[in-house]
Amino acid sequence: MGEALAGCAAVFLPADPPREGQIAFWRPDGGPLPETIEAPEELTVTRRHGSGARRRTVPAVRMSVTDALPLLTRARHATAAHPAAACWGAAALHALHLIARGRLLPGLTGGAVDAWRAGPLDTEDLAQLRAIAAAMPAEAHAVPLPGNGPLRLAAPEALLRAFLDAIADALPRTPAAAAAVGPAFASRAATRLPGAHDWAAEVAAGADAGVRVSLRLDLSARDLFDQPSGVERGVGEVTTAAALVQVHSLADPTVVADAAELWAGEPHATATATAAATTHFGPRARIDTLLVLRRAARVWSPLARLLERPVPDVLSLTDEELYELLGRAAHTLAEAGVTVHWPRRLARELTATAVLNSPASPGSAADGHGFFEEAGLLAFRWQLALGGEPLTETEMDALAEAHRPVVRLRDEWVLVDPALVRKARKRDLGLLDPVDALAVALTGETEVDGERVEAVPVGRLASLRDRLTAELPPAAPPEGLRATLRDYQLRGLAWLDLMTSLGLGGCLADDMGLGKTVTLIALHLHRDHPSPTLVVCPASLLGNWEREIARFAPGVPVRRFHGSGRSLDEPGGFVLTTYATMRGSAAELAAHHWGMVVADEAQHVKNPHSATARALRTLEAPARVALTGTPMENNLSELWALLDWTTPGLLGPLKTFRARHARAVEGGSGPLRDTEATERLSRLVSPFLLRRRKSDPGIAPELPPKTETDHPVPLGREQAALYEAAVRETLARIETAEGIARRGLVMKLLTTLKQICNHPAQYLREAAPGLSARSGKLELLDELLDTILAEGASVLVFTQYVQMARLIERHLAGRGIPSQLLHGGTPVARREEMVDHFQSGAAPVFLLSLKAAGTGLNLTRASHVIHYDRWWNPAVEDQATDRAYRIGQTQPVQVHRLVTEGTVEDRIAQLLAAKRELADAVLSGGGETALTELSDAELADLVSLRRPS
Repeated sequence: MGEALAGCAAVFLPADPPREGQIAFWRPDGGPLPETIEAPEELTVTRRHGSGARRRTVPAVRMSVTDALPLLTRARHATAAHPAAACWGAAALHALHLIARGRLLPGLTGGAVDAWRAGPLDTEDLAQLRAIAAAMPAEAHAVPLPGNGPLRLAAPEALLRAFLDAIADALPRTPAAAAAVGPAFASRAATRLPGAHDWAAEVAAGADAGVRVSLRLDLSARDLFDQPSGVERGVGEVTTAAALVQVHSLADPTVVADAAELWAGEPHATATATAAATTHFGPRARIDTLLVLRRAARVWSPLARLLERPVPDVLSLTDEELYELLGRAAHTLAEAGVTVHWPRRLARELTATAVLNSPASPGSAADGHGFFEEAGLLAFRWQLALGGEPLTETEMDALAEAHRPVVRLRDEWVLVDPALVRKARKRDLGLLDPVDALAVALTGETEVDGERVEAVPVGRLASLRDRLTAELPPAAPPEGLRATLRDYQLRGLAWLDLMTSLGLGGCLADDMGLGKTVTLIALHLHRDHPSPTLVVCPASLLGNWEREIARFAPGVPVRRFHGSGRSLDEPGGFVLTTYATMRGSAAELAAHHWGMVVADEAQHVKNPHSATARALRTLEAPARVALTGTPMENNLSELWALLDWTTPGLLGPLKTFRARHARAVEGGSGPLRDTEATERLSRLVSPFLLRRRKSDPGIAPELPPKTETDHPVPLGREQAALYEAAVRETLARIETAEGIARRGLVMKLLTTLKQICNHPAQYLREAAPGLSARSGKLELLDELLDTILAEGASVLVFTQYVQMARLIERHLAGRGIPSQLLHGGTPVARREEMVDHFQSGAAPVFLLSLKAAGTGLNLTRASHVIHYDRWWNPAVEDQATDRAYRIGQTQPVQVHRLVTEGTVEDRIAQLLAAKRELADAVLSGGGETALTELSDAELADLVSLRRPS
């Protein structure tokens, strides 16, 4: 129907009652309607004839106003719509807006039938109707008025008002409404109410009033009342607040007058109005004003007192009425068309803020040294302010004694909330310990009497808060550092320096590969503390720390507190130990004086109740730093464990932390999560935890496209015994062999040693091996995978031995880590399925045979590549790495090479860096083949096991 009527003109046909009105669609050219419209009706319209007009009959489609609404509203923007239909569409939309605003008035038709009308209309409504009427083409009101007299047409504005009434009368009537309240004003059927004529006349007069009323509040209105000394309240105090009635002309919004002037016959216009506009109120102005006030008194009863006065000009207000106008009464009156105007001098707000005051002790600075150990408590109280300016104690005392909703303060009238008066009377909120005070200062809010309020620190606490939350410039690289730090690493150094200089700890939680180790080494050099730095880390990382310190801070002493013969006698530098050693030697380590304690891979102490975590807490130091790429793996209790070690007391007891923060944050996900609680916890912990991801702006662009890291790991006891036995026996045979036989023995020895370095089970060909705690490489692989998978990343693990890949696959399955294995025997179709499976994220760990999968695969899902065992030709390793590092990769690629320290793997890595001649031979001569040409002494030096000192 809508498409068939496109291009037709529309005209409104009023009716009695209004809800029976119709919209008629017709063609101005007199042509027939589309054939899809069955049985069109006849409609009498006018058309121009010379200088006049005459009637004619055209086919038309008549629809009720409710059925026509969708067509009309769409016609507003339809390019094919006739201008007449578009105008009635605009009128329909305005009618819907009036109904949505509740602008409906009940009344009676001339036949005493119930009918709704649209109203009251304000100035903006009238302006909108006049604009639509001015744009209305002749076809929109082309139906002549009934009668046998001269041809007459309805005025556009009058027809629009009738149309608004028709929609207002039709839409509220539903079967459900009729069943709930009865037929009057709810049923579409006519309901006669002959006894309600007077009531209907009053409502109709109010709806058609040519004026609008507003109330202008005056807070020093003593001289406005009839009584010379004011109006007495019931409690014996004089009220000086009043509401002055103002009258506005709807015909001309620029015309306004006080009711007193209107009754005195002296209405005036604003400066923009002409003198003639002063008569714009019309002869019914006083009656209309009384009708509006009578209607408004039904929604706010104090206005009824105005109707008892000879001139409804001034309404005295009690304190309670003044409070009502501050709240719901003003809103209710606005809905009834009466606006409340407050004096401009009340624009400044009186506010209350919870203030934390920590007076600085003599000689103290704005730092955190001993902050949590201070015996003194911090004052917590309300501070009131006017327009942002704090009130003095005297002013707050005066406010506390106020019994009025409006008081005079600093030569201004101020609206006073009773809640603020109560806060002024009871300013002190008690005392807070330093831990809670700092938490409140960082979050910026706290809870008082079940309500969350803004909290502001002052004094030393404010200075500490500002230093913790300020953006830091990059630090200058310390002397003695043999590394070029990137910008984000220099900023991390500045942050660690700030936290340690304040006597507060911190957790550096950068993603793997962003250089946490070198940043910590730079911090040690920057602090230049006479006492040593203790680094606690997994056993697999001892060699890495030792090498990184020797590389980036040559000359700084470094020693291991691990294994037999360990000692703490030497001063300064770095002391490296493992979590297991620390746990067993906690008392000895706790008795030593440390300049800083560092927990690397600090997720090892995420369980605060574990023996390792308890032992770590016994180590005292002026600075504690946690390093981890996964500060939280499962729940917020793990984050609490880290930060409660680095900054004891920051988050309070674990039970309190879970009740105050964790339950609200962990209670949902996505849109169900408590965002306010999450943001509050973030503000609390963010100064103590620095977290940068590779995907963060300004981080990944500064990294090289590919970052390569050698991870030295120790041999296990079983591995070392097998390694030494293999070297001893094979070297004895090599000494007596020559030619091809010798070269074969060398190749066999190298293969044997690499298999032992991988895992004893591979070398021993065990059918059902026990894998745990037998290989340093496998333990480090577990460490790496835990971190990588916690980051949600995917990884490729290359090994040149299918047997070793199967052992790893079995080991990961036992740990519940999904993986898949691709090797030379994998069919081509299966290879493609496995690639798709990995690229979709279904299996985050992909085990690959180096030779079988080193070329021809696109595995850009991976952001990490692990070479479990070394291939002597770096080009082969690079080809394997390029399965992830290739066109289409959007993530920085981290390459990890596992190297057993003190073994042939370790020596080859050193030779590649230090001996150019041998490196050239290896690179150009095919890898292991070049090694067969070494002398017996060189070969013995290459393969002999070197134990760490």
